[in-house]
Order: sequence, then C-alpha cells, then structure tokens
Amino acid sequence: MRGSDTMGEMPTISATLVDRVRELAERAGTAILEVYGRDDPGARRKADHTPVTEADLRAEAVILRGLVDITPDIPVVAEESVAAGRVPTLTGRPFWLVDPLDGTKEFLSRNGEFTVNIALVEDGTPVLGVVHAPVLGLTYVGAPGGALRYADGEVAPLAVVPAPSAGFRALVSRSHLDQRTQEWLAGISVSSFVAAGSSLKFCRIAEGAADVYPRFGRTMEWDTAAGHAVLVAAGGAVRQATGEPLSYGKPDFANPPFVAYGQTPPPEAP
Repeated sequence: MRGSDTMGEMPTISATLVDRVRELAERAGTAILEVYGRDDPGARRKADHTPVTEADLRAEAVILRGLVDITPDIPVVAEESVAAGRVPTLTGRPFWLVDPLDGTKEFLSRNGEFTVNIALVEDGTPVLGVVHAPVLGLTYVGAPGGALRYADGEVAPLAVVPAPSAGFRALVSRSHLDQRTQEWLAGISVSSFVAAGSSLKFCRIAEGAADVYPRFGRTMEWDTAAGHAVLVAAGGAVRQATGEPLSYGKPDFANPPFVAYGQTPPPEAP
C-alpha cells in the first residue's frame, strides 16, 4: 500500500495496509528482543527522567523506515524522535503515532509486559491501531471492521463483554498506580483488580478479560492511541474523565485523565 499522491491525504485502510503495519510492529519486536536478551540493555534517563534503552531506539528506527515506505506522505510522531526535538508539522493532517517500546520499566524488569504501538490518527481519532507484545507472542489489531488477536499462528476476533454482576474487573497500571486512580476505583463496584503493563490494558478489555481501566496519572498520546483503536474496534470506548472522547494531535501530545471500558460503562463514564 503506497501513500496517496496528495500530501497528507488519508490512506485507504485496506487489509493490505493493516497487514503491513502489523508485520512492521512485529519486525520492531524482533529488534527489541535482540536487546532484551542482553545483560546490559543500554538504559539511560531522558530529559524528562523517563528511561530509554537501545531497544527503544532500534525499534523506532525500524518503524520509521517502514512507515516511510508504506505511506511516504503521512507524517510520523514517534516518542524518541519527539524527545530529540524532531516534531512534524501536523496542521490537521492524518498522522502516525508511534511508541516503539511502551512499558520500558516492564522491559527493564523483564516481566514481558511491554509493547510496540503503532496508530494512524485522523481528525483526532485513532482509526487503525497495532499493539505487539514481543515476549508474549501476541499482536492485537484494531481497524474499521473489527479487532483481531494474533497468537501462536491463530487469529481470533475480539469483542468486549458485559461487566459481571459482582462488579467491574478493574485494570490498574503495574508501574504507575496513583492516588487519584485509587480514589476513583473506590467509588465504583469492583470485583477484582488486575495489574498489567503498557497498552496491554486496553487489549485485555478488548478481549473480554477485564472491564475498566481508569488512568488519572500522566500519559502521552503515543502510549494510548494504538490500544485505543483496538478497544474501540472491539466495541469499547475511551473517554476523558470529563466524559468527552479522548482525542489526539494536541500541541504537547499529553493526555488528560481518561477511563477506558468495555460493554458496560462505569457510573462516571457516559
């Protein structure tokens, strides 16, 4: 799938495009695993005090090269490029959002719960998302027409489910659980808590393994866009804490507090 001849025009989200982006995320995952097996992953602290490793940089390089080949006219906003000061001018154009290694803390702790995130955004909405978990051997895809999970050579459709009558199965961040999130959860009926890392939390709801994920701590757009697309394609939703849809393409790429959920909206979510 080549990009349109008109600069910035939205590419057709065909099965071919989806497959190429999925394969690209998996290639980036292979680059990550090459570093994951080392004793020294080359970790350092960025200016914002978050960690970055050689795996982040290798994976981003793979993705940037691939997206230029797939859609040469669509700009790419990628986490490590933005950290280095390379931010494309968007001005309302469709664009790619990339987190080459979401969950660097999970990567460093070697629990396997980190992902490669690639999303295509149009008019502030993620319309295509791929989330790949290299260690777990899982890839989730969300696009018009539905959401799919690829695992062990098998492909399965995803769909959200109603929350159990006993209460919501709530997802919380393994590395970033803050007091405000805990207070919000205390205000709804919760039957169980599940800790998970990275954008896998959106995917767990999409596959029916959980019901709600509130996040009041800081996140960036590249952390959430791909998982957001997967969850919406499976029938779920992602809303700001104020009830408005979570949108993308903000000047600083920072997200406000949000709540992601499946078939059953929590009381505070419209």
